Amino acid sequence: MTRPPEQSSVPPEVETQAEELRQSIETHNFHYYVEDDPRISDQEYDRLMQQLQSLEQQYPQLVRLDSPTQRVGPLSERLFADAPHAVPMLSLDNAFSDQELLDFDRRVRERLGREEPVDYACEPKLDGLAVSLLYEDALLVRAATRGDGTVGEDITANVRTIPSVPLRLRGNDIPPRLEVRGEVVMPKAAFESLNGKLAEAGEKTFVNPRNAAAGSLRQKNPEITAQRPLQLYCYSATVPENKDLEPSHYKLLQLLHGWGLRINNEVKLVTGIDACIDYYQSLLERRDELPYEIDGIVYKVNDLALQQKLGAVSRAPRWAIARKLPSQEVTTRVLAVEFQVGRTGAITPVARLEPAFVGGVTVSNATLHNMDEIRRLDLHVGDYVMIRRAGDVIPQVVKVLSERRPDDAESVQAPESCPVCGSAVDHPEGEVVARCSGGLYCPAQRREAIRHYASRKALDIEGLGDKVVQMLVDQGLVKTIADLYRLEVADLTPLERMAEKSASNLVEAIDRAREPALHRFIYALGIREVGEATAKALAGHFGTLEELMEADEEELLKVEDVGPVVAAHIRHFFAEPHNQETLRDLSQAGVRWQSAERTARAESPLNGKKVVLTGTLSTMTRDEAKEALEALGAKVTGSVSAKTDYVVAGEAAGSKREKAEKLGVEILDEDAFRALIQPQQGSGD
Repeated sequence: MTRPPEQSSVPPEVETQAEELRQSIETHNFHYYVEDDPRISDQEYDRLMQQLQSLEQQYPQLVRLDSPTQRVGPLSERLFADAPHAVPMLSLDNAFSDQELLDFDRRVRERLGREEPVDYACEPKLDGLAVSLLYEDALLVRAATRGDGTVGEDITANVRTIPSVPLRLRGNDIPPRLEVRGEVVMPKAAFESLNGKLAEAGEKTFVNPRNAAAGSLRQKNPEITAQRPLQLYCYSATVPENKDLEPSHYKLLQLLHGWGLRINNEVKLVTGIDACIDYYQSLLERRDELPYEIDGIVYKVNDLALQQKLGAVSRAPRWAIARKLPSQEVTTRVLAVEFQVGRTGAITPVARLEPAFVGGVTVSNATLHNMDEIRRLDLHVGDYVMIRRAGDVIPQVVKVLSERRPDDAESVQAPESCPVCGSAVDHPEGEVVARCSGGLYCPAQRREAIRHYASRKALDIEGLGDKVVQMLVDQGLVKTIADLYRLEVADLTPLERMAEKSASNLVEAIDRAREPALHRFIYALGIREVGEATAKALAGHFGTLEELMEADEEELLKVEDVGPVVAAHIRHFFAEPHNQETLRDLSQAGVRWQSAERTARAESPLNGKKVVLTGTLSTMTRDEAKEALEALGAKVTGSVSAKTDYVVAGEAAGSKREKAEKLGVEILDEDAFRALIQPQQGSGD
């Protein structure tokens, strides 16, 4: 029979060190997760945790149930055991109007036999999962759901993974047995992030943060719960032996906070029901700014002795009430699905709904994002759906009630042509968003096409900024970029803040843009994923726009930086008849894009080299240096790495030069740089 290895005894100094580490880590957990006031860096925190883990691995007898290293336990053998509550977890009656709140206050004062105002503790009603935490001798021994109020489900292993739940309470005078009640929530930002990751992985997403919190706590594997960003806010506590901890609810919350439990910082003590109504209005106005979802306000008689006197009826206390906020979720029906075109050509499906009151407003539209989302939801026209609206966010369809689907429901078909201009729809394989390919022609993209065409790195038309472009479009003066070249001073002077001098300057600036360099013109067309560098590569490879327009994908793939996706975008753009029509219109308006010299890249020593520019050059601008390098086949990047071939360092070169020295990358001063490029440019300096 093989004996288990004997455990070496723990030296006293190691035991002391482990205890100090446990206390230090829990102190920092309190500051970080309960008070939102971190006192050390994440790196330092990780170092402390690693030290404790190392000691516990070396001396297993050091491991304790309340050790910070033991938050994530083993997989549960059965899903959830029953967990009886020593004191029932009561529900609350609801109020849906100010009048119902006034009636509640009247009943409270009548039962107490008093006319003077009552003190109430006001706090947000968090939209999560209610839990009960049982502490014995300050140690967390059990966590349970509300269940039926008398018996809940044991979810201790999962609750232990929540960082804001102390495994051991801090401070003094803690009752030997304490039951704490609170709400586990998932913050809004964390919910959006989690749903994004689930959707990306092709997994089922959660309808709302409440479902996400509940679903995370009901995981069989605590390791999954540990990965979910849950938070606990405590709102009450009882001692099973009925010992009064504090004379008031408000002071009780402060006591819990002192013991290391997180409470809500929106809790407020007020006098009288009018102050309760003011609190409701204030929090309703700030609802969308809160980091978590709330569905109401809870009002509690503050004096605990008065609570005892008021007692409870059925399953609800007479001393508390929840004022409900307008719902942010509602069920309605999809009447139709239409497709809208954004300023960049993205085609977005929108559900037309039976009008429904949600989040305080009546809505009749909801975004569906894209066809992949429609397929994920399995949405049909005629379906009953759950929609959600939070703040100013456009309402979203979060769930299809497929069990209520009518027999005449119709599936949604993606459009093959743009619903605005009729151009072909480009939906490359593997991409989520479909787009209209008529970028130069489509009215929905008009403003963005003109703005991009006139931008500094495109044709650089001075005076044609966003506001002027908007006015030109709104007044119907410009429908495509070709119309820019037909503008006259008399057309512009009636526009707001457009005096004759400004109008004349703009017409002259547009006129100067009649003979653009080919690479600038290609970039100005706004072809998807064709940036400056790719436009220069295309101009250098084909030499003329006509040859580029006629090139097939095989020829396009021979161009540096052009892969299958970009090649497909270029082909779709030039194959679209509406874009061809606009290019002919530009030619008729007198635009003569220049031909470019084909770059003999194979002969250039800079062909394919990666170059970084840093500092200030005295003889040329950064853009001019970049243009010269790219014309010779170099690729100009923004950061230095081991794959960088040259770093051109001008005056005041900083960290990039230092990094190049460490990596052994060749550094060129301005003279060496000019000597490298001048032989390739010619001798006319």
